[in-house]
Amino acid sequence: MTGTPAKAAVLREFNAPISVEQVDYRPPTARRVLIRTGAAPFCSTDVTNWRGKLGKVLPTILGHAAMGVIEAVGPEVEHLRIGQRVIVPGTPECGVCFYCGIGRPDQCSELFDRPGRSATSDGYQPVADGADGGPVTAAGLVGGYSQLMRMHESQVFPVESELPDEQLSLLGCGVTSGAGSVFNAAQVAPGESVVVIGLGHLGLWTVQAARVAGASEIIAVDPITARRELAGALGATRLVDPTADDAISAVHAVTGGRGADHVIETAGPPEAAELAPRLSRRAGTIVFTGVKQIGTTVTFDQPAISVDGRRIIGTQNGQVHMRRDLPRFIRLIESGAMTAEPIITRRYSLEQIDEALANSRDHVDVCGVLMPPW
Repeated sequence: MTGTPAKAAVLREFNAPISVEQVDYRPPTARRVLIRTGAAPFCSTDVTNWRGKLGKVLPTILGHAAMGVIEAVGPEVEHLRIGQRVIVPGTPECGVCFYCGIGRPDQCSELFDRPGRSATSDGYQPVADGADGGPVTAAGLVGGYSQLMRMHESQVFPVESELPDEQLSLLGCGVTSGAGSVFNAAQVAPGESVVVIGLGHLGLWTVQAARVAGASEIIAVDPITARRELAGALGATRLVDPTADDAISAVHAVTGGRGADHVIETAGPPEAAELAPRLSRRAGTIVFTGVKQIGTTVTFDQPAISVDGRRIIGTQNGQVHMRRDLPRFIRLIESGAMTAEPIITRRYSLEQIDEALANSRDHVDVCGVLMPPW
C-alpha cells in the first residue's frame, strides 16, 4: 500500500519557524487507525517542545491532543469504525500494562515505556515520511498539527456529542488535566477551599471544575490581569496578582488563617511549585500539573511537608480514565456547567501555526485552536 498525502506542521529545528509541508502518512498497521483531524489546541506544552526543553527528537509533528473523524482502520481494530467522531488525548489507555492494571492509565506503558526509548531516542515510531523522504514522528503519539493522525486504537475514544470540533478538541488535554486534577487527584468536596496557581487554559478548567465540585472559596493566582478577570467570570471568588499582592495573606484572609484545603499548581515555573505548599493548610492537598523543562528542580521546606502532613500529588492528564470520565466532562460542557468558548481565544489555519505559537508563547492567547480550512 502507498502512503496517504497530507499537509502537516513539521518541527525540524528548535526555536525556528515550523515547516508546513506535505508528508505521506504510512498505512495503518495492526490495531492502528488513520484519523482526519478536525481541531487541535495549541498548548503551552508545545511551546516548551518547540524550545527543545522536553526531549523531543526531530523531525516531529507537535500537537499532543486533538479530535477528528476516523478515515481508515488497520487489521485487528475491533472497537472503532470509519466515520466515527473521536477524541485523541495525549495519553493512551492500553488496558493491559502494569499501570492500566492498577487503575492508573495516565501512566500507560504505551506512552512511557516505549521500546527503543533511550538517552538518544524518544522511542516514537515514524507515522509519516516528510518532504525530504525521511521519517517523521508524532509528538505524544498524536501529532495533531496535521490534516491526518496515525494512531494506535488505545488512544482513540469515540464520542456522541453535538459540541463543535474545537470544543471537543480541548477534551484531550486542558479539560481532562484541569477537571481531573479537581475530581480525581484533589477530590475536592463541597465547602472546601481551592487555590489555583496559573490561569492558562488548564488553570481555567481547574477553576471551573472547582466551582462544579462546590468549593466555597476559589482563589485564582496569576500575574496576567486578563486571565485573572476571566477566572473571576468563570467562578473564582478571589483574584490574586502574585507580583503585587501577598498571596499567602490573601489566601489566609479567606481560610480562617489556615491556608487552603487544596492547592492546584497549573503554571509550570519552579517558583509556582514552591509557592504551593505555602498557600495550603496543614494536612492539605497539593496537586502539581506543571512542567517547565526536563531537569527542573524545586525546593520545599521539609517540616512543611512531613511534620505538617501535607499530601503532595503529581498528576498527568488529570489521572483520568477516558472511558469513565470523558462522558461526564462532555455532559458538563453540554449543560453549560463548564464552558469552553471563553477559553478559545483564536482559531488558526495550519499555515498560521507560527502565529499560533507566538501568541501562546507571549500569553496573548489563552488557547488557540488549529482547524480547517487547512
